[in-house]
Amino acid sequence: MGYWLLKSEPQVFGITDLENAPSQTTPWEGVRNYQARNFLRDGLRLGDQAFFYHSGTTNPAIVGIVEVVRAGYPDDTAFDPGSPYHDPASMPDHPRWYRVDVRLVRRLRRAIALTELKRHREVLGDFPLLRRANRLSVLPVTAAQWAFVLALETRPLT
Repeated sequence: MGYWLLKSEPQVFGITDLENAPSQTTPWEGVRNYQARNFLRDGLRLGDQAFFYHSGTTNPAIVGIVEVVRAGYPDDTAFDPGSPYHDPASMPDHPRWYRVDVRLVRRLRRAIALTELKRHREVLGDFPLLRRANRLSVLPVTAAQWAFVLALETRPLT
């Protein structure tokens, strides 16, 4: 199984939106960065798990866990002129953008804030979320990083 981190701004689509989605499942769509697209298309596999991360807030944090229930497939929002994710250069016979479907596994017992994660750089090592100027919305996570972050969930705030 692979591990990932998926970023979303809660005012656009937050964990509450996922909780309220049919079967708590949704396409992870609208990604318009080539490296993140490559992860969606080539990296995330059925059964992989990802941290659901609220970005673009005053307190960005990991707030939940999702599971990939459909591996990468063309993001048809790119073909829709009415979509905010429309890309006229992406064609159904030659799609430029991809998405996956995710299902909520659970909310974390407590949000694990970016500020808390930064205090554990020595343990998290090259955790992509902590890299300077990293703006990707899809990030790989190692098994060791995954386990450490989950262990933080039951610890008192540090």
